[in-house]
Amino acid sequence: MPNSVVALLAILAAYLLGSVPFAVVCSRLFGLADPRSYGSKNPGATNVLRSGNKAAAAATLFGDMAKGWLAVFLAERFGPSFGLGTAVVGGVALAAFFGHLFPVFLKFKGGKGVATAAGVLLAIDPWLGLATLGTWLAVAFTLRYSSLAALIAAVAAPAYAFLLWGRDWMILVVSILAFALILKHWANLQRLMSGSEPRIGGKKS
Repeated sequence: MPNSVVALLAILAAYLLGSVPFAVVCSRLFGLADPRSYGSKNPGATNVLRSGNKAAAAATLFGDMAKGWLAVFLAERFGPSFGLGTAVVGGVALAAFFGHLFPVFLKFKGGKGVATAAGVLLAIDPWLGLATLGTWLAVAFTLRYSSLAALIAAVAAPAYAFLLWGRDWMILVVSILAFALILKHWANLQRLMSGSEPRIGGKKS
């Protein structure tokens, strides 16, 4: 099979894996309402937490992170056996991430992508992932705004990548992830500026 076909199949598989809506799946497993029907209507862990079920939110967070990590890990682990290089790994990383943002299983209306991006970054470079995740956690636990934590972590991620790698083309992949995260949180940024953004654990009406 030609390398180009294998590369396309890998990217398609990563997109489909990223499209798995763990917020919806976990909510059904825990007997909760569809997360798209309450709160921010966002199929993500933060909105599932608004249901009051911390276990379901934790399972959603783990699932969304794991799918991003797994897609990149498999590409890095098995790609060389099929003659696939780092360009395909970058393509797989973006496909898994954008699969979460625009999932085919939810009519292309997905989550904000924070957990999936974290999983992707952890697989690309554990130090990069940990630094970015640590930034998110520090802001989230001190200020209790998930969206603000995501915005600050998104801005920090390319800077961390540059410090770790120097001038490496994979910084472009990280920058695309960061830019998409900022765009997905644009409405949150406006609410933060107006003082109407709900805090973590709050029940947004």
